[in-house]
Amino acid sequence: MARKKRIWEPDHFYHIVCRGNRRDALFNDDDDFKTFLHILHQVNQKIPFELASYCFMTNHFHLQMRSKEQPISKVMSLINKRYADYYNTKNKMTGHVFEKRFYDKFIGTKHGMLEISRYIHLNPVEAGIVRKAEHYRWSSYRYYLHTTSGPLLNMNVVLDYFSGNEAEKRGKYREFVSVPVVEGVPVTSRILSNIIP
Repeated sequence: MARKKRIWEPDHFYHIVCRGNRRDALFNDDDDFKTFLHILHQVNQKIPFELASYCFMTNHFHLQMRSKEQPISKVMSLINKRYADYYNTKNKMTGHVFEKRFYDKFIGTKHGMLEISRYIHLNPVEAGIVRKAEHYRWSSYRYYLHTTSGPLLNMNVVLDYFSGNEAEKRGKYREFVSVPVVEGVPVTSRILSNIIP
């Protein structure tokens, strides 16, 4: 049976998730994380794309991605192929590195953009790796809090949902990410109504 063709909306972001085959580790050490980030840069030079947020976990990664020039499937195919080649060569392995084709979900609302960004940045906290999202090295969250730019990041597509100057927007985003979770569901409706103009 032919695989279903993926829908591509060039002006919208997607939540992308890829897992290691059999949920095995994709990243075993710092060199693996750094190499993956380097591959993202390389592919971006060939096929430009934007990231609103990202997080690289041990056996999977999340990207909040928009690709205006080429379908996201083409971008992800190149990213995953390059990383799989690196991973197999380094570990003297053959065969599949990734579990299956990447998962993608269209993000069509401003609340969706915020929720996905928050979910991605809280992944290491939910997994019990760190107590606070800003303590995790391999996500974009620290850039949201402390710098005006980050690798491949367009943070304005998230921060501009908040009112105020740049420092105020960053503070409101930090507040949004720190909203408590009740029974696995983020309590966001109250805070969103207070901080989004």
